Amino acid sequence: MESKSNLVLSGNIKQIVKKKYLASSKDRNDWLDFIKNIGNISPKLEDFSKINTDKIKVPKLDLHGFSLKESNQKVKKFITESFNLGYKKLIIVTGKGSRSKSYDNPYVSEKLSMLRYSVPEFIRNNEGLSDKIVRISKAEINDGGEGAIYVFLKDNKKFKE
Repeated sequence: MESKSNLVLSGNIKQIVKKKYLASSKDRNDWLDFIKNIGNISPKLEDFSKINTDKIKVPKLDLHGFSLKESNQKVKKFITESFNLGYKKLIIVTGKGSRSKSYDNPYVSEKLSMLRYSVPEFIRNNEGLSDKIVRISKAEINDGGEGAIYVFLKDNKKFKE
């Protein structure tokens, strides 16, 4: 069986080296122009999303250590102020509730005492807050996962052009 090879064998090594591709002067000039203007290349789409997350800070409220009543007051103030400032997305860290004291009391429901469940319910049931939000969803793992929620706010009309 015969093998086909693109390599030209010759006794003179200089002949092989001379056969390599040489760029035309136009190709060479195009390449030099490209290198000089390399700063003008726009970044990839993935780079834009990283730039946006670095530049656009999402307001975050951490409720660790607060009681249910204190948390509700802080959440109400946080959402109202963020809405008035024109923010569209908020992160509220509630924690997962693994150290809740309700485990010691059999007469208190675990779900009612944990901020993880009660804070979204408070937001949905409060007329002043529910008018300002579009939706509430579980946060991504890098923002707290199951121990945090995203609150997406409606457009504030005073920021419309």
